[in-house]
Amino acid sequence: MLIERLLKVALLGSSWVLYLLLALSVLSFSTMFERFLFFKRHSVDFDVLRKQLRKNLQDEDLVAAEKLLNASQAIEARVALEALHWAAGGPGAMTDAVDSELARVKTELERGSNLLGTLGNNAPFVGLLGTVLGVIISFHALGDAGQNTQAMGGVMAGISEALVATGVGLFVALPAVVAYNAIQKRIGEVESGALSLTKLLTAYVRAADRAAQGGALASEREALADRDSAEDLSDDLDSHASAGSVKLAGATE
Repeated sequence: MLIERLLKVALLGSSWVLYLLLALSVLSFSTMFERFLFFKRHSVDFDVLRKQLRKNLQDEDLVAAEKLLNASQAIEARVALEALHWAAGGPGAMTDAVDSELARVKTELERGSNLLGTLGNNAPFVGLLGTVLGVIISFHALGDAGQNTQAMGGVMAGISEALVATGVGLFVALPAVVAYNAIQKRIGEVESGALSLTKLLTAYVRAADRAAQGGALASEREALADRDSAEDLSDDLDSHASAGSVKLAGATE
C-alpha cells in the first residue's frame, strides 16, 4: 500500500526538480555576483596601505595614521582603526578591540557563504532525485508498453531526459563550491591583513611605552646624580667650615 502511494507520487513527474534547480542556480549566481561586488568594493593594495601606515607610525604621526585608515575602503583598515582608538589602553586593550571588530565584520564577510556551501553539497542530490523520478516514470512506461517496440523509443528518450537532471544539479553545485572556497580564502586574507596592521600598531605602542619608561629612568638618574652632587657639595662646605672653626679656635688660644 505504501509503495503504491509513493509510486503514484513519483509518477507525477520530475519536471518540478528541474524548475527547482533552475531557481537555485539563479539564486546561487546572484549571491556570487553580490559577493564579487562586495569584495571588489573593499579591495585595495594592501602592501601600499601597510607601508604608508608603517611610515606614519615611524614618524610618530598618529593623526596621519588615523586619517589613512579612516579614508581606506579596506575592511582590514576598519579593524585596525578600531584598534587605534584603544591605543591608550595598551596592547591588551587593542587586541580585545580587534577581536570584537573581527567578530562583527566576519558576519558581513560570510554573508551568502552558507547558501553557497549548502548548494554545493546538496544540488547534486537534488539532480539525482530528478533522475531517479525520471527513470521510475520511464520504466513504468516500459512496463505498460509491453512488446510494443514503437514505444521503446519514447522510453529511452525519457531515460535520457531524466539524466539531464543530474547534469543540471552538477552545473549548480560546481560553481557554488568554487565560489564558497574563494570566499573562505578571501575571508582568511582579510583576517590576516587586519592582524598584520594591528601588530604594527601594538608594536608602536610597546615601543612608545618603552621609550617613555627609558626617558623617565634617565630623568630619575639625573635627579639622583644632582642630589648626590648637592650632598657632596654640602659635605665639602661642612668640612671646610669645620676646618675654619678649628683654625680660629687655635689662633684664639
